[in-house]
Formats: sequence, structure tokens, C-alpha cells
Amino acid sequence: MQSARVALTWLLIVLAGLVGINWLAVALQGGTWTPKLALDLEGGTQLVLEAQLSEGQADPTAEQMAQAVSIIRQRVDASGVSEAEITTQGGKNIVISVPGEMDPETRARVESSAKLEFRPVLMATSAADVQLITPDMLGPDATIGQTPLGEPTDPSDVMQLSDQQIVDYYAFDCAAALSERRAPADPTQPLITCDAAGVEKYLLGPVEIEGTHISNASNGMSTNAQGVSTGQWVVNLEFDAEGAAAFRDVTTRLYAIGATIDPATGQPDQTRSRFAVTMDNLVITAPTANAVITDGKAQISGSFTEVSSKALADQLKFGALPFSFETKSAQTISATLGTWQLQAGLIAGAIGLALVVIYSLFQYRALGLVTIASLALLAIVAYLVVTFLSNQEGYRLSLAGVAGLIVAIGITADSFIVYFERIKDELRDGKTLAAAVEHGWSRAIRTILASDGVNFLVAIVLFFIAVGNVRGFAITLGITTLIDLFVVTLFTHPVMRLLATTKFFGGGHPLSGLNPKALGAVYRGRGEFRATATGGKGASREAAKRQSLAERKAAAAGKVDD
Repeated sequence: MQSARVALTWLLIVLAGLVGINWLAVALQGGTWTPKLALDLEGGTQLVLEAQLSEGQADPTAEQMAQAVSIIRQRVDASGVSEAEITTQGGKNIVISVPGEMDPETRARVESSAKLEFRPVLMATSAADVQLITPDMLGPDATIGQTPLGEPTDPSDVMQLSDQQIVDYYAFDCAAALSERRAPADPTQPLITCDAAGVEKYLLGPVEIEGTHISNASNGMSTNAQGVSTGQWVVNLEFDAEGAAAFRDVTTRLYAIGATIDPATGQPDQTRSRFAVTMDNLVITAPTANAVITDGKAQISGSFTEVSSKALADQLKFGALPFSFETKSAQTISATLGTWQLQAGLIAGAIGLALVVIYSLFQYRALGLVTIASLALLAIVAYLVVTFLSNQEGYRLSLAGVAGLIVAIGITADSFIVYFERIKDELRDGKTLAAAVEHGWSRAIRTILASDGVNFLVAIVLFFIAVGNVRGFAITLGITTLIDLFVVTLFTHPVMRLLATTKFFGGGHPLSGLNPKALGAVYRGRGEFRATATGGKGASREAAKRQSLAERKAAAAGKVDD
């Protein structure tokens, strides 16, 4: 019985651990002792985004809108928000509904189009350098033309610019530009813009590489040549085959420009050897090409923190939206189902639990108390696990999730029925209760594992192919299936091993539910058959049904001899 006590000790340790981590979440991380509720039970925040298209661009296709919904859903999930609802509305709008209040970081991820582009730097100055240039300042006969200065030799050649573009660049005010949202820029034309901090302004060439060629993105600490961390957060990019080839050509040209001495200044051209990484028309970073990158792997560095670098990496990793969006409305919405429906679901679960309890007590008598205790333990463990996931992973309990918890009642009841019936089978074969518990467990656990394995596979499939509330059902179904194995292994079986040593259960008291006589137990001795059941006609019939063919022939021969 030492192993049974050890199992129960481990059960207490696990319970104490679950309580402890939830207490730490409440005390140190602002968590709660109750799971957070999903949109259908609590209400939340709703954003309506409208697609912003360039002049002359056709309305978005259904495929583009579906792509945008998929990308936004991945961004919301990556921010730790669960049970969000993301749908299209009309031909140009996307509606995003998240439970509770949407935090600023999540809203920034959702609203940002993350339209990443790589452009060559043609000119760069301080953002504070704002000059208004008029034709009078250039001379009486000077004109500011719209045609390019000449024929450019490469995308980094300033000859592609016109006088008007240069004048507009010097007059560009970053402070005013950052305070208003601009329409998406034409990727085939030069772009005047600033960095996100408003420190430097740029005149950039046409787009050379689209962000759609990024195959992966992650954040991390940069390291030097010796592999020692520099303490600076960066975003690591990996391009696909086409993007890697284009990036190799760009860095080859920029590295050559940086290595060439400008005859006018006697110094390398430190401006045109740079390339700018822009997102939503703003420059994230504009590094100098210090080497030719041939493997398609690059880093974006800047004034990043761990949070901002991860946010950018997530946006880039999940792809660029096919177009930018503008927030048309943001409002608080009420629960779509409400507390009364949650209460109705809980009442339905309570009725189901009560029926299971009544059946257990009627079918198994005092043994049914083990079923009740096991169900209570399953409820406690499931509650602690769901609360932990709610505090740490942002999981929210929806009505579908509650349904998954209610289904657990049936799953656990099935496990008990299989186990108890196996024990009763062993008792009918004439074994003692202690032996019946061990042999019955070895046979029952295989059936329980097969049943729970099927349920867990169903939960996994639903989790990966479903979205929204159905995924919440899959999570709770998978959790409770694993907890069922945990309870049966570390509680139900050890308790049965201990009860088998008691006089009440081990002695087969009529109210124990394990009375061998009432079960129709038989004794199989050498060369003889003897019905030991004296519990009435029902027990005798049970004993007769369980006779082997040899036993029936022996019994028939005995009657003939008589």
C-alpha cells in the first residue's frame, strides 16, 4: 500500500503547485482567481477597419480580404488574446471584436498594415532642417521643373529626381507629417518621408524589395563577431529565394557605392550607400550596407526594446497586408450571450452531474462516493488549470469552453464505470477485493487510455482546424481529457487500493457495492464447480451465466447422476 500513499502524496504536491502558481499570478502579476470570460459572455471592444487603396486601384477582391483577415487573426493571437472574432463587412471593411478592453499594443498591431518595403536612400538630412525654396531664390530666370534631372544609371542615382521633388524634400516638415495619416505611397515613385521618431528625413527611391518576400522574422539580442551579446535588440529577417536574390543585388550595389570615393568631397558617399526599411511610409531604420549579403539573412536594428522588437517581428512574420487600413470606428460592445446563458449552461452541467451522482450511488452504493470524490477533484484541478491559462496565456472561457468542461463529466464517468466493472468481473471470478483491484486496473487502464486518446486526438484536430469559440471547446476538451487520466491514476486507483484493505469494502459489506455474493461470484476449484452465491435468484442466475462450457457439462453430469 506504500505505492498508493506515494501516488496520493504526489497528487497533493501537484494540487499545491497549481494553487501556488495561481497565487503568484494574483499577487505579483495582477491575475485573478477566476478565469477571464470570452466575448460571448463578457462583451469587449470592436474595431472596424476600412481598406485604404491607392488612387485608381480597384476594390479589394474576396481573396485579398480573406488574406487580410487571416493575417490580422494571427497578429491578435500572437498578442495573447484568445476567443477573438474577426470577420469581413461589405467589400472593404474588417470587423475585429476582442473580449474585454483592447490594450494599446494589441490595437497598434491590428491597425498597422506592416507594409514593409526596401528603398534606396537618395538624400538624408536632419528632420529639423526645413527650407522653403521658391523660384525667386534661385534667380530671375530659374524654373523648378517636373522632369528628371537626367537618365539614372541605377536605382540609387539622384538623376532620377526632378527639381520639384528636391524642393519638396527640403520643405518637408516631419512634425506635421507624423501627426496625420498619409495615403499609401506609389511604390514606383520616389518617397519623401521621415523616421518614426521624427529625427531624420529622407528622399527615397522606388521600392526594390517588397516585404512579401520575407519568409521569417524573429527578435533577439545582436551579437558581435565573438558571439558576445551587445545588449541591443534587433529583428532578424530571412528572405525567400526571390527576395534573397534581390537583396544580394541591392547590397552589392550599395557596398560598391560606399567603397567609392566621391570626387567632389574626397569621401565615400555615406548617404547613397544606405537602404531604408519602411513600414507604412515611415522609415524603421536606414542602415549602411557594410557587406554583400548573399544568404538572404539580414537584421533590422534601431532603438528597439524587447517588446517593440517582438511586435515588429510578429507583424513581419505573419506577412504584409495586401493594402493598408484605416480605423473607421472603435466602440465597446455588450455580451452577445450574457450572464443568464452562462448560468443556464452551468445549470445544465449541474443537472448532468447530479444524474451521474445518483446513478453512481444506485449502481455502486458506497463505491459511488469514490466517483463523487473523483469528479470533485477533477473540477478543482480543471478550474485551477483554466485559471492559470487565463492569467498566463490570455485564455478566455467561452460558452463553448464551458460545454467542453461539461463533457468532461461524461468522460470521467466512463472511466469510473470501466474500472469498477472490471473490478466486479474479477470479484465474480472468485478473487479477493485486493487482487480484483490490481487485476481490474491492469485491464481497465488500457481501455481508459484508448478512450481518452481518441478524445484527445479530436481535441487536437479541432484546435488546429477551427477558430473562435470552437477552438475554446477544443482546449477545454483536451485539458479535461488529460486531467481525467491524472485523476484516475493518482487518485481513484490509489484510493481503491486503500479501500480494499478496509473491513467495510474488503469484507464485501452489502452496502459497499462490492459484495461477492450479490455479484454472483463463483469458486473454481480443481475438478469441481461450486456456486458460492447465496444472495438470491439474481445472484444465482449471474453465477450460472458465467459458467464455462466444461463447468456446465460437469453440472449437467451431476444432475444425471443424481
